[in-house]
Amino acid sequence: MSEMNAGLDLNLLRVFLAIWDLRSLTAAGDRLGLTQPAISHALRRLRDRFNDPLFVRAANRMLPTDAAVRLHEPLDQAFGIINRAIQERVAFEPKVTQRVFRVAMSDVSEVIHLPRLMARLVRVAPLVRLDVVPLAVDSIVGAMRAGEVDLAIGYLRNLDGECLSKPFFEDNFVCMVRRDHPMGRSKLTKDNFVKLRYVHAGTSAPGHQMIEQWLAETGIKRQIAVRLGHFTVAPDIVRDTDLAVIFPEILARQLNTAKAFRLLTLPFDLPPAQIMVHTHSRFASDMGINWLRDTLVSMFAKTA
Repeated sequence: MSEMNAGLDLNLLRVFLAIWDLRSLTAAGDRLGLTQPAISHALRRLRDRFNDPLFVRAANRMLPTDAAVRLHEPLDQAFGIINRAIQERVAFEPKVTQRVFRVAMSDVSEVIHLPRLMARLVRVAPLVRLDVVPLAVDSIVGAMRAGEVDLAIGYLRNLDGECLSKPFFEDNFVCMVRRDHPMGRSKLTKDNFVKLRYVHAGTSAPGHQMIEQWLAETGIKRQIAVRLGHFTVAPDIVRDTDLAVIFPEILARQLNTAKAFRLLTLPFDLPPAQIMVHTHSRFASDMGINWLRDTLVSMFAKTA
């Protein structure tokens, strides 16, 4: 039987939807855990199946053809129906399930929440596995819609009503300096804020990116002494220098149990970052996803 007359491989459907969402073969492969050759092979099969290029390269992006545009909505709906039908009929019992959950969270959330979450899961759901993936703001809704990510934790906006979001906690940002910093017990003002020199700590946390964008848009200049690709070493640098760093308050307090730092209120009127647990409405009846979401909320929502 030719492929045109055979049933459509659902894995090809997942590839189509990932390329549609991300407009990149490489990014689609990363989402699905497939190599570039595997994604390219799948796209060739899709092209043969539908007798159309489906996606064409333009300025480093894969743009859909008219045929792909017509296919997208019915294929997306069909994939959703299949996912719901499977999950709604699968019993979920935490103590015996061997389910793999894919959870998107920022690097900051990994530090704050993941150790305690894993300690709980080892006790109540010992055979569950978590695959933690970065919280990619631009593509997370598509990943959840396609069932590639079960749950996301973070500060996310513009979800277009597709996601069900439960409050987790609010986080503010503070300026962290060493305990014996030369500024002494002075209150942080706009004037001495710009006089400090800073560690620019890279993080995937959307809330942290929000404040960086706000500072840039308002024209507030900082003197950057060092730029880091991640945030984990920043406290060690601050502890041994007169440099400062802007950190989420919940993380700063967790790192300051030994009182090695001063946590200074920022001299700006910034709204807090509303951290929430997000799931996709397509999987609202998935008992496993609901259980994991409720576990997270019960653990952290009142104490974070």
